[in-house]
Amino acid sequence: MTRNNLLSEKLNYTGASHTPTHLHFCTYNTEILEYHQGASIKEFSPFIRPDAINWVQIHGLQNTEIVQEVCDFFHIDFLTTQDILNAEHLTKIEEHDTYNVVILKQLSVDEENTYTPQQLCIVQGSNFVLTFMEHDSDFFNEIHTALKNNTLKIRNRQSDFLLSVMLNSVMASFMSIISRMEDQLEDMEESLLSPETRSGLALEDIQPYRKDARLIKKCILPLKEQMSKLFHADNVLLHKANRPFFNDVNDHLQFVLQTLDGCRDMISALVDLYLSNNDQRMNNIMKQLTIVSTIFIPLTFLAGIWGMNFEWMPELGWKYGYLMAWGVMLVTGIGVYLFFKRKKWY
Repeated sequence: MTRNNLLSEKLNYTGASHTPTHLHFCTYNTEILEYHQGASIKEFSPFIRPDAINWVQIHGLQNTEIVQEVCDFFHIDFLTTQDILNAEHLTKIEEHDTYNVVILKQLSVDEENTYTPQQLCIVQGSNFVLTFMEHDSDFFNEIHTALKNNTLKIRNRQSDFLLSVMLNSVMASFMSIISRMEDQLEDMEESLLSPETRSGLALEDIQPYRKDARLIKKCILPLKEQMSKLFHADNVLLHKANRPFFNDVNDHLQFVLQTLDGCRDMISALVDLYLSNNDQRMNNIMKQLTIVSTIFIPLTFLAGIWGMNFEWMPELGWKYGYLMAWGVMLVTGIGVYLFFKRKKWY
């Protein structure tokens, strides 16, 4: 039974991950870049600087006390904390007085190329960014590399730029997944069009792509409806100089959705092509069986005539009657076959 969270003061993690809760802390500005690890926000409090961007990564959400400590430290309200711990929460972007909240789904890929949705929560304040993930992940490694190299002068910019980079990383991961899917579908299309390889494919080989496309759409489509909430002029946490980067995120989102629609159309076309090939193969089999049957129809007719029990059939008493019967049957069968070949029915 689903509980009413408004009637409970206790925080509960609703996911299935058993990853121990631990924290990674990064603080940076134009002059410094520091990293620390620990199990509590209290360990990082001496390193938090008001003149820098403070990024706290929380991996594993099963220890709700640690999550609550982090949220309380940065004055995140109780309902938002509940949303962070709700692994099945819908995608949303929400603006508060002192922070923005982004809850979305990303996809992780295992060794068997199976996609698993994982919730990612980002809370962005004026000088801090919090990221909450259910599992250990190297998803933001590229951002850490950019911080070390100060790519695009990322350490000179505000926290909203870091938020835009994170959202772009999410879009890049979806673009990579869909691009790989698109390549695989094109290879499958070539196989279905080639007579040498089409017989090696089954409908079961196509169906997983339909399932994956449906999962990707379920993860990405709600974000399209929510992105507009970041763009309005009253959002004081988004600086005008950084708004083009959010427009870039939106462009990538539109590209992902359009490419995904193309993949879904291609999957439907592949199913139709497979069924068409299957029908054609069945038609060829039926045509071959029909030709064989047609060749034997006159032979059966002749055998039926010579099998009648009349007292007087001259050829039955003839010395060469048996050979004649075989000759007539062979000539008739070969004649019917050559007729089909001439008409190109076979």
